Amino acid sequence: MTATVVRARLRIEGRVQGVFYRGSMNAEARAFGVCGWVRNHVDGSVEAVVEGPRSAVDRLIAWARRGPPGALVTGVQVEWAEPRGEFTDFSTRR
Repeated sequence: MTATVVRARLRIEGRVQGVFYRGSMNAEARAFGVCGWVRNHVDGSVEAVVEGPRSAVDRLIAWARRGPPGALVTGVQVEWAEPRGEFTDFSTRR
């Protein structure tokens, strides 16, 4: 039986820029086997689109609610969507 693949768009709010949030999320996503991307947003939040097995995406979302040391996450919005299978790895975007 194969794991169900899911896709989610995350918007992470709080003190999440200038604290190595994107780089840390990149490392966590790769460790969990999640594909997609992460980038800073002009409003000071961080945005990510992630795809992978449901359990791995759930683990990454749980990590996103804490973030790396130095971050102060005040909210994580999650929008679920149909997976597209367009990613082969996880990247950090500008």
